[in-house]
Amino acid sequence: MPLPFLTADRAHDDDAAAGADPLGYEDQDRWRRPYRPGPWRVGGAALLLLLASYVLFSAMIIAMAGSLPAAGVCGAFGALMIVTAVRLVRSGVEVSPQGLRRIGLLRSTTVRWRDIAAIRTTQQPVRWLGLPRTVQGQAVLLQRVPGGASDTLFTSHDADFLGQAESFERAADAIEGWAATHH
Repeated sequence: MPLPFLTADRAHDDDAAAGADPLGYEDQDRWRRPYRPGPWRVGGAALLLLLASYVLFSAMIIAMAGSLPAAGVCGAFGALMIVTAVRLVRSGVEVSPQGLRRIGLLRSTTVRWRDIAAIRTTQQPVRWLGLPRTVQGQAVLLQRVPGGASDTLFTSHDADFLGQAESFERAADAIEGWAATHH
């Protein structure tokens, strides 16, 4: 079974940055993340899954005690925690020949390549792990064709790249490479 998140960090290869698949077996039209999920994102999801296991175990104990409505509520809460953990790991930026997709915890947005004016890396104050605290860092910005404000795709201090400057540079180069070849 192919695990695409394990081979996603091939952005330093010229073929992978340009969107070509050197392995030859992957579908060229599928959405793919050009970088691996970071340790903060994976660690947070792992903690959430650990808590979900305790909640589901509690639901089983409550059901055996005879309180089925309370067990149902507890089980539903555990299932919600599992869905949130999966969505947390899945969030990030994906690319395909059709365009660029930014997946967030609650919503996703897709922009076609022809609607993108520029993708650039800039030095600016960025939020540390998505919290209100800002630090000086780098951000990859998306500028749409009709004008308007730039959208931040990812930063050097988010859950995927905190403490991993080289991974951030490879991911930024990969996204810019996709934009250059599909523009």
